[in-house]
Amino acid sequence: MPPERSAETLEPGDLPDIPRPREQTALVGHGEAQAAIAAAIGSGRLHHAWLIGGPRGIGKATLAYRVARWLLAHPEAGPVPDDLEVPAGHPAARQVAILSHPNLKALRRTKPPGAKSLPTKISVDAARKALELFGATAGGAGYRICIVDSAEDLNVNSANALLKMIEEPPPRSLFLVVSHAPGRLLPTIRSRCRALSLRPLGAGEVAQVIGGFPNPFVQPEPAALARAASLCEGSVARAVALLDPATAGLVTEVETLLARLDHPDWRRILALADKLAGRDADDLFAASLDTVFRFVSDELHRRRDEPPARLAALVEVCDGIARAAAEAATYNLDRRPLVLSLFGDLAASMRTPA
Repeated sequence: MPPERSAETLEPGDLPDIPRPREQTALVGHGEAQAAIAAAIGSGRLHHAWLIGGPRGIGKATLAYRVARWLLAHPEAGPVPDDLEVPAGHPAARQVAILSHPNLKALRRTKPPGAKSLPTKISVDAARKALELFGATAGGAGYRICIVDSAEDLNVNSANALLKMIEEPPPRSLFLVVSHAPGRLLPTIRSRCRALSLRPLGAGEVAQVIGGFPNPFVQPEPAALARAASLCEGSVARAVALLDPATAGLVTEVETLLARLDHPDWRRILALADKLAGRDADDLFAASLDTVFRFVSDELHRRRDEPPARLAALVEVCDGIARAAAEAATYNLDRRPLVLSLFGDLAASMRTPA
């Protein structure tokens, strides 16, 4: 059962009533990735830095903690199973779950004492504090491990602090760098890491993960779970969001409006824009964009036999939506104009003549 959490212990990516990655001893999927790391451990030539990349919510951090758990539970060389399984009751598993193992540090955004919210970036002071681990002798002669979750949260200074340590790693040190967009990281960091790319989970695997969540998580109805798993593009985090009634209802509304682009219902579109403009609507706005991008992807697939020139307008509109959404997030802009132009531009692109 996930421990009770308060606002003071909030962490990035927390989902209500769901165990955090370090608290989960099971990992669904990613067998090839596990086997690759297991083989490296067993060979005695484990690379000191791994860049674990892939979309959000597919199990990257869960894999990183699974690797750390095995190494901390088995400091001496020996046989290494492909699945890196460590029982939940093992002392190392309990220590990893609460980040109390002396040879493990998690470099992530944390809420400073007295602060009202999480910082937007990992500060250089936080990075230096976490990296102090590598200035000491590892307890039990095992690996010293730092999990970066996620690299996108590093600012320029904290990224450079990490880079310096990765460039000159102490013996038996390991850096597991989780990244949702590895291509955007400092090239110098990427070049010093072994890349491990994880693919999105299948719908059945997403359903398996959610079905394994313990109480107090309330298991959804089978039909709702199947729909969420089919729409989440392999991300458990997205599937959980889609199980929320408010999010599911909004996705249905966006799908309905997109299906009527030949005759846009501007009254309902305006109501949607008002709903997505609220300060507490970040998750709903993200779900709306996911629905739009999924619609465009499906439309491009449906029309794949048409000449590329006929599809160019739709692709350009999709790119424009992504840029406008990024600007709105960066500069905290009103989302209403974005939502209205989104539907207008999509409707115009669908009418593009042959």
